[in-house]
Amino acid sequence: MLRGMTPHSLLDAVRRHPGRHRVLILGASYGSLLATKLAMAGHDVTLVCTVVTAALVNRAGTRVRFPVKGGEPPLEVDSRELPGEIGALTPGEVDPGAYDLVVLGMQEAQYGAKGVRELMGRVARSRKPCLAIMNMPPLPYLRRIPGLDTGPLAACYADPGVWEDFDPRFVTLASPDPQAFRPADQPKNVLQVGLATNFKAAPFESREATALLRRLEADIEAALYPLGYEEVAVPVKLKVHDSLFVPLAKWPMLMAGNYRCIRRDDMIAIRDAVHGDVDKSRRVYEWVGALCARLGAAAEDLVPFEKYAKAAEGLGKPSSAARALFGGAEHIERVDALVARIARQHGLRSAVLDEIVGLVDARLARNRAARREAAPAVAVGVLAAGAA
Repeated sequence: MLRGMTPHSLLDAVRRHPGRHRVLILGASYGSLLATKLAMAGHDVTLVCTVVTAALVNRAGTRVRFPVKGGEPPLEVDSRELPGEIGALTPGEVDPGAYDLVVLGMQEAQYGAKGVRELMGRVARSRKPCLAIMNMPPLPYLRRIPGLDTGPLAACYADPGVWEDFDPRFVTLASPDPQAFRPADQPKNVLQVGLATNFKAAPFESREATALLRRLEADIEAALYPLGYEEVAVPVKLKVHDSLFVPLAKWPMLMAGNYRCIRRDDMIAIRDAVHGDVDKSRRVYEWVGALCARLGAAAEDLVPFEKYAKAAEGLGKPSSAARALFGGAEHIERVDALVARIARQHGLRSAVLDEIVGLVDARLARNRAARREAAPAVAVGVLAAGAA
């Protein structure tokens, strides 16, 4: 559908369909999951990514593999066969004003990268509604929480200045509960869904923007996928809630599972982090849940530990944060440090959380030191090659 398109022809295609909603998604990896669900519902999506990935998506589309009940092979959905269109642009090619909604689907540290940071500035100035599907909540969303002092929280962000120009009225957060990954042996337009749960979104402060989210929610819910001689519902939905605090339900999960994958010298699967010591997992889970309640979350906004522990049984890989750390990353999303700083505003402290923060700090320091040590060696190698 969008094969061989130039950035200008893609933009024209987006504007040609006034009956469809036009959605810009920053991030072509995890973002391709929501893009697929929107295109399945007949909406047009532009993914923002690198030059190489954009060329691949525009040529070959995206492919997202959804788990099927009964242990059958995954259902692979090819974007080129969907009623909506999925294309891709690089950050410098994007005009945010051409879209109805912007989805923030990158890792937090990526928003400060050259080209992306400038795009974020254009997004902020456009005042288009922004839905984040990140573990790390955007600072403008946190500014909507009554009584929360976001000043000290800026230190948890790789580049807090990215968020300065955003109007909190047009920024909200969806808990990124669906788990997905890029298979190592596949091209970058392929995504595998491991846990097919739902995106749970808080409303915008803007009523008009929330109404748009609810229309997209209804369209995704109604969309069916032709499979053989029947049409089937494909898992992963967008659920828009009335409560501002629903996305905070992810915080206990992250602290009990995702960040506890990280050990001093190695990493373990989320399943093992949770079930290796269930009582300890429950304690940290409920401690973070109590902190969320202090911020304003109601019991129905959160997920009971038993339900989370059951879902964690199927999470046989380390978290993306753990994989990034042990892959040499110098920045990861610091939800651990964020939760710890918020807790201190309420006079609370957790030994388990302090241990997590210490382990992440130590591994990041090690990665950064290794990078600094490698840089002179590379420079010497370049000089030697030049002398030869």
